[in-house]
Amino acid sequence: MRGGLLLAGLALLSGCASFSPDGGFDRVQAIAQERVGVQPQRIADEDKADRVAAEVRRLLAAPLTADTAVRIALMNNRGLQAQFAELGIAEAELVQAGRPRNPGFTYGRFTQGDEREYERGFLFDLMWLLTLPARSEIEQRRFAQTQLQVAGEVLSLAQATRQAWFSAVAAQQTVRQLEEAVAAARAGAELATRMAETGNFSRLRQQREQLLYAELAAELARAHLTAVREREALTRLLGLTGGQRDYVLPERLPELPAAPRDEPEIVRLAMESRLDVRMAREALAGLARNLGLTRSTGFINVLEVGWLNTTSNEAPVKRGYEIELRLPIFDWGQARTARAEALYTQALHRVAAIAVEAQTEVVVAYTTYRTAYDLARHYRDEILPLRQRIAEEGLLRYNGMLASVWDLLADARQRIQGEQAATLALRDFWLAETQLQMAMNGKGASGFVLSGGMPAAEPAGKGH
Repeated sequence: MRGGLLLAGLALLSGCASFSPDGGFDRVQAIAQERVGVQPQRIADEDKADRVAAEVRRLLAAPLTADTAVRIALMNNRGLQAQFAELGIAEAELVQAGRPRNPGFTYGRFTQGDEREYERGFLFDLMWLLTLPARSEIEQRRFAQTQLQVAGEVLSLAQATRQAWFSAVAAQQTVRQLEEAVAAARAGAELATRMAETGNFSRLRQQREQLLYAELAAELARAHLTAVREREALTRLLGLTGGQRDYVLPERLPELPAAPRDEPEIVRLAMESRLDVRMAREALAGLARNLGLTRSTGFINVLEVGWLNTTSNEAPVKRGYEIELRLPIFDWGQARTARAEALYTQALHRVAAIAVEAQTEVVVAYTTYRTAYDLARHYRDEILPLRQRIAEEGLLRYNGMLASVWDLLADARQRIQGEQAATLALRDFWLAETQLQMAMNGKGASGFVLSGGMPAAEPAGKGH
């Protein structure tokens, strides 16, 4: 009877620890929705895979925007899908920690002459049962950390996809600009060749024009390679294969926003919401709880309780119980307690170090972002308008026979170079803006450096 009641009680306790309907995925989706405005999708079966494939085809039917690229990556990137399995592993450990260890049952049959004795025993780990709530709380914290870690992977993929999209569009735009520059240089080289053949142009000046055309053609070949690499990097993040790879990118990068973001608000939000800071704090709290558990159970190695029932054909039924307590003669648990205290101290300092590093990353990322914004605006509002006015003035002078065709070609080349530099500056701004978002989320915010501007070339026809 007592054994039955004990089994019923253990069954009730184990029933309290069960798997959640979504495996903790709801928290990951909530964080992603809050930070990037898109919820990731988990591919759990073939039906879900088919629905995702259909949605990807629908999204790729139009030119790919940065936001659409993020949506596709968060549902179609198989590396991210593999990360989602970490939630299942962590939840399984959480459920396991919330269930008592399986009880043991022993059965023995003994004979002594005509006497036959049967012994039945029931054994379970009482100490595990007594510490079950504390262990469950520790695993709950670990599960929460895993959720934050997986959410960080989602945010990292989203921001990496945005960066890859900006780089791919900028590389494609640069190719078109270089094609225009090469066309202008080819026209100048052909004209110089004809003039040199008629004796109206020196061989040195003709070779200079030919060299400029050859160098620009080589630069165009490199730009084509860069465009392929950037597009393939984006394709890899999107998880696209086969016919899906023939997607269309916009012809130009998005324009600058009207105004940059405010630094104090950026730093405040980052320190409140960075996932690495939150993960470190939760790890610290879990270790503190674990330390208390280690101290309370450090001197008890095993405490087991058992129920016994022995019957014999020549004696009354013998019933009773036994308690097994292993004495701490050699191991008093000091090593486990010292280890837990050292881990807690380590985590405490790690939280402080992460907080300092986080603030530094955000400040550097914001400074880069603001500098990139100012440079892109400077190209847009100052350099490009000046180049355009110079080109227009040069055309007027040419029409008035005050400038040569070489002056027009030189102005056209410098205008195109200015447009290339402005494209790079605009690309750098969007990359810096994405890097700032990564710094605020606490994932992968390091190492971004603004590219150098393209120097203005001397007009090839100068002195003609």
